[in-house]
Order: sequence, then structure tokens, then C-alpha cells
Amino acid sequence: MLQSVELNKAQLSILRLLSRMDTEEKVEELRQVISNYYAKKATEEMDRLWDSGEWSEVKNEAVLEEHLRTPYKK
Repeated sequence: MLQSVELNKAQLSILRLLSRMDTEEKVEELRQVISNYYAKKATEEMDRLWDSGEWSEVKNEAVLEEHLRTPYKK
């Protein structure tokens, strides 16, 4: 049985935009704009963390050394 999901204003706004797009190229262009938006926000947040001292080269190296894979039971 399918569940009913209520969409928020942002989701409805995106659906309205998509309903006006008549080619895959236009949809891809919008997808790229949205991707760029989120990439910019992530960069801004990393810059903020770096500038505030919450992130550093030491923390970067520690993350690179982490092993996050789920261990398998033998």
C-alpha cells in the first residue's frame, strides 16, 4: 500500500518548475544549478569551520586515515 506524503512549499515549487520544462536539457540545466547551489553552501561551511578553528589540517589527515567500512563477521 502506498503512503500519502505531504510535500512542503519548496518541493511544490520545484515540481512547478519541472512541469514547465519541455526538454531533458532544461531539466539537466536546473539539476546543475541546484548542484552548484549545494556545492557553494558546502564550501562556505567548510570555510567557516576552517576560519573558526573547528577544522584543521590535523583533522583533515585524521579523516583520511579513518577506516569507515563495516567489518564483516567471518
